[in-house]
Amino acid sequence: MKAVIAITATLMLAGCATNGVSRPPVCAKPDSDQELALSLADNMANDGRLYASLANLEGLPDNLVQVRLRKARVLRLMGRNEAGPLYQSLLGTCMAADGEHGLGQLAAAKNDYANATTHLERAVKMAPTDDRMRNDLGVVYLNQRRIPEARFEFMTSMELKQSNTLAALNMVTLLIYQDNWKAASELVTRASLSPQQVAEAQTRAEKLKASAKKAVASEGNRRTEVAAASSSATK
Repeated sequence: MKAVIAITATLMLAGCATNGVSRPPVCAKPDSDQELALSLADNMANDGRLYASLANLEGLPDNLVQVRLRKARVLRLMGRNEAGPLYQSLLGTCMAADGEHGLGQLAAAKNDYANATTHLERAVKMAPTDDRMRNDLGVVYLNQRRIPEARFEFMTSMELKQSNTLAALNMVTLLIYQDNWKAASELVTRASLSPQQVAEAQTRAEKLKASAKKAVASEGNRRTEVAAASSSATK
């Protein structure tokens, strides 16, 4: 009898998780009118009409995670602090990956790359086939000059969605940063990027190079100061 109970418990645990990752709860589905309102709010936000989008969302119940996610996105794009708590409220729900993604985006906007990395890595672990999350994690890695990791995420994002020009643009930035102009040029042609986009990628790559040089110089100055202090202490 004990053996049967043990086997049953094992099966229950196996059903609750896959590869050590718990399955998220199931979302309550909005009704047809709510779906229509959500779609309208999405279209308005995508057109840059953030205030109109938010007004439409405010007529929907906050107990729907789909509503909270869209409100959080609109408020984040507006630069409003209310976005953070809304993203936080998605953790532990069926949209936990989106919550982690949003928190990562907020942290990245503040140049808090340590927290951004933590949140985005969690998001990617929960939603490994989401090309947007993989791209955003790649950007955070690139800003930390973690080049192999950034390349991996951009390549994954581009292959998950071949029309993802944003990931391609970020990959071009990485290649220019590495002075790999041949590969950058080939990707520009393959992804049909515009001259304006290439100029943007080049500007970002130059900023990354300047940041890297500054970091090296700062580290060199710190070591010189430490060495000078050590020499003084032995006199």
